[in-house]
Amino acid sequence: MQIRNDSLNRERLATLGAFQKFLGLRFKNIEILNRALTHRSYINESPQSRGNNERLEFLGDAVLGMVAASELFSKLGDKAEGDLARIKSIVVSEDTLAAIALDINLDKLLLVGKGEERSGGRNKKAILADALEALFGSCFVDLGFEKARSLVLRFIVPEIDKVLSDKHKKDYKTLLQEYAQKWHKSCPVYTIYEKTGPDHDRTYMMTCMLLEKPYGPASGKTKKEAEQAAAALGYEAIMLAGGSEAQKLLSVKKL
Repeated sequence: MQIRNDSLNRERLATLGAFQKFLGLRFKNIEILNRALTHRSYINESPQSRGNNERLEFLGDAVLGMVAASELFSKLGDKAEGDLARIKSIVVSEDTLAAIALDINLDKLLLVGKGEERSGGRNKKAILADALEALFGSCFVDLGFEKARSLVLRFIVPEIDKVLSDKHKKDYKTLLQEYAQKWHKSCPVYTIYEKTGPDHDRTYMMTCMLLEKPYGPASGKTKKEAEQAAAALGYEAIMLAGGSEAQKLLSVKKL
């Protein structure tokens, strides 16, 4: 079914045209690309709009997963299934996808509602990651699998290389938990130390307690970010202290 382009104004068409040039793609139906960059909050406030990006995000997530798995399977024939799964989980994680989205300025292209705009939604990791997946989905729908595959690989191959060279962003909560469980049969405990700011712009301070030793407090715009920051303090302190357990953990995490 063909979607008309008359709902897009000249400025939006020019913006999407420049973005297509950056991607090296030319959508047959520009409305599909526009929908990939439309958050549901915008639809709630703009009834004339033709739909949000959630269905395209659902499809794009599947395309991303298949392309990433296929690339890892082909590129890393000497790795075990567990290693492939771990690398894939990093490459397709919300943190990685959100960072890619920021790098290609999806935050500036997104259509979001006024309420979401005021709450910083344009820079929320979940919204950015979903938009990138929706972009992959829109490419698949409009241009076919091979174009979508090429687009996905353009962005994830550098991320795979980062993981293989240990230059990727670490999931410190997972690293710290694996360390605690493996060597101490224990788990880190995270506690809110302080909350500041209004509801739409909250900052959390978290502490991480492991083996009766506190790390932090550390801050983040969400509880999850603050926990990651506190876990990073704990993990890095343990690694800095060295010792046989830290060295064993480092060897376990090496691919």
